[in-house]
Amino acid sequence: MRNPLIAYIVSAAVLLTAVGLGVSIGSVHVPISTLWNQGADTTATNILWKIRMPRVILAGLVGASLAIAGAAFQGLLKNPLADPYTLGVSSGASVGAVMTLFFGISIPFLGLYTLPVFSMVGAAITMFVVLGFAKLVDRGLNMETIILTGIIFGSFLGSVLSLMIALTGEELRQIIGWLLGSVSMRGWNYINMILPFTIIGSFLLWMNRRELNAMLFGEDRAKHLGVDVKRRKLVILIGGSILTGAAVSVSGTIGFVGLVVPHMTRLLWGSDHRHLLTLSFMNGATLLIICDLLARTIISPTELPVGVITALIGAPVFAFIFYRQRKGGTA
Repeated sequence: MRNPLIAYIVSAAVLLTAVGLGVSIGSVHVPISTLWNQGADTTATNILWKIRMPRVILAGLVGASLAIAGAAFQGLLKNPLADPYTLGVSSGASVGAVMTLFFGISIPFLGLYTLPVFSMVGAAITMFVVLGFAKLVDRGLNMETIILTGIIFGSFLGSVLSLMIALTGEELRQIIGWLLGSVSMRGWNYINMILPFTIIGSFLLWMNRRELNAMLFGEDRAKHLGVDVKRRKLVILIGGSILTGAAVSVSGTIGFVGLVVPHMTRLLWGSDHRHLLTLSFMNGATLLIICDLLARTIISPTELPVGVITALIGAPVFAFIFYRQRKGGTA
């Protein structure tokens, strides 16, 4: 890790700048001083605290969750092409969320958290099915086999989603909203939905930061270093699934954040997971806040789904990483 202190300072400064821009720029300009000015205009205050701030915080939490999950998956599978989107985990989480909406599922003791819990279950099941099928096809768990398996299951789950859309009625607009990926018109309730799971999932991954470093040298080497590989892999997969499911449940499918952010963070600051996970968390929040700002201002007053912006950024980066790998370069 190249000077972690500088990395944290730069990442924090860029994140704070993104938050400032996110809450102040829009169809109505809201001065950033509204945050601390008690005598600020009532309209500006309402826009800031009821619309802009929850939207920016939610975008930050979704981006952070996807980015740290992507960093963990890449470290675990030892390949920068791995992320919740390419592995099909986001599609599984989407199926879980959309099924909850489609069937109107509400479990009394879960209440508000019914949607994220079902989304996490969908993400976890998909992750284990993808890895299980990939191992059945290729016992060496070659990364290309895993990615292809993820694409296959992602396509299958996409057809399941299409079927539910074809059968739905009044819920169509809401379901389409989930699939396109957006943090628009979400209130503080959505932050309450994702925050506990972001904390739990991130903590599970962060607690395994040293084990991820050890597993970069191979599972056998990690075992010799005293790592309980099987148990640690399970915890990391569960942590990543929790984060992905929670993110998808509040924002829909937003692709490539978990691929782009860890890759760029690794290029800039190194691959030590003791810092990479935290820096990816911060930079993921920054990226999605900026992408959401672009989504709502680039063709204002029309608003784009933020998933469109992340795809426009992520697809070329995915192609670049794949090209470097095929040419024998380091990604």
